[in-house]
Amino acid sequence: MNFDYNEEQQLLADSVRRYLQKDYDFEARKKILATPAGWSERVWATFAEMGLTGLPLSPDYGGFGGGAVDLMSVMEAFGEALVVEPYLPTLLASLVISKSGDEKQKQSILPLVAEGKIRLALAMGERGVIGAPMADKVVLVRGKEAVIGKPTILKSYRTVDGLAAADIRLEKAEPLDGSAIEQVLDFGAALSCAEAVGAMKFACDTTLEYLKTRKQFGVPIGAFQALQHRMVDMFIAQEQARSMACLACSKVDSSENAADRARAVSAAKIKIADSARHISQESVQLHGGMGMSEELKVSHTFRRLTVLLRRFGDVDHHLARFASL
Repeated sequence: MNFDYNEEQQLLADSVRRYLQKDYDFEARKKILATPAGWSERVWATFAEMGLTGLPLSPDYGGFGGGAVDLMSVMEAFGEALVVEPYLPTLLASLVISKSGDEKQKQSILPLVAEGKIRLALAMGERGVIGAPMADKVVLVRGKEAVIGKPTILKSYRTVDGLAAADIRLEKAEPLDGSAIEQVLDFGAALSCAEAVGAMKFACDTTLEYLKTRKQFGVPIGAFQALQHRMVDMFIAQEQARSMACLACSKVDSSENAADRARAVSAAKIKIADSARHISQESVQLHGGMGMSEELKVSHTFRRLTVLLRRFGDVDHHLARFASL
């Protein structure tokens, strides 16, 4: 299978990555996290200008009709930069509305999402809802049932990887058809795999650079064969994870068989959780004591990967699901 991006996907990836490298480096991210809101409206407006907020939505509602493969490059770039804006929660909630809402709900919400004028969040039964503090509406999923309403914030806080989350109560909830919920959640799981791949890429790249520059006994520590072997293992794990993420995104877009889609997504989540755990731990250890410091981005990447490997179901959940298919 060809896992290379086409020209349009590559151009989008390059555009997003250039913006993040220029205006969303680690220091800029720290300043955003230091604000009370914990996210940037300016950054969100830029995402909208780039067409990212409307990328997966139908052209009927101001979107571009993109799929998981189109979004994979974006999520990889977001994973590298450790983006804290509520992109994936908004994207998934908008897809639930797109597939399960009535025409009135679609017309009143989706064009505003595509324009970047409102944000959404998706509650899936967890204690806290990621992205809820800045969400104009929240889609609540319970099994195969879903509703949408305006959130009242009961308690807001930050997750271990810096994302804004809250305990909420929904006001004036309206029902949604929940028949497409599992498909949307698999879409989200595949994209979270892509985000993890981006974070793993940064962890590998920054660790390699550290091994080239940190010296002991007058030579770079990367000259020691034992550390070279560990570095090679990290890069192999990253490439294996990327291949599984590509397969999952491709199956989410193309498979008409729900079991095939679910099998590919669960297999990707299982493999990527293993790779994320290995790479995050190795990157911190190879940085020595500095690897756990707030000053280094690698410690924040460790936290993001720790969270991502549990989002949309942990390893035990996906092992059980894979075995049942």
